[in-house]
Amino acid sequence: MLYCDPVDAVPEVHKREILAVNLEAPAALIEAAAVGMRMRRSGRIVNVSSVAAFTGHPDLWYGITKAGLLNLTKTWARTLGPHGVVVNAVAPGPTRTHMYDQLPEWRRNDVMRSVYSGRPAEPEEVAAGILWLGSASPEYVNGVTLDVNNGSYPR
Repeated sequence: MLYCDPVDAVPEVHKREILAVNLEAPAALIEAAAVGMRMRRSGRIVNVSSVAAFTGHPDLWYGITKAGLLNLTKTWARTLGPHGVVVNAVAPGPTRTHMYDQLPEWRRNDVMRSVYSGRPAEPEEVAAGILWLGSASPEYVNGVTLDVNNGSYPR
């Protein structure tokens, strides 16, 4: 659930949950996967961030964790790159998902004003970016964030 409450009104349980899901879990997963990838001297990791990482976001902790995930991506790319492992991220804009459907109408309308096509992404469109980074992108594409957002940035 996204919160649009004032910054000081975010429930503590929400802060803990969003930190665990959006930042701590990917960090632990990469740490675990990195062991085998280093030994094989190959591998690809793709994190899923959000355009919320690039600007102030109505859900403060969501934005913070997505920005932190981009820093985590760059740090692991630098650490694992010499071992043949590529680490990148995608930053989707509004995507037709359950989370998008839960946004209040005013928020969806606000986000849609900045989307060039005037529609949210389909999940398959975001998945195509993830697939490209995870398989077909050049190995020299490392530590980058692929914006899959059609011009949208939260205001």
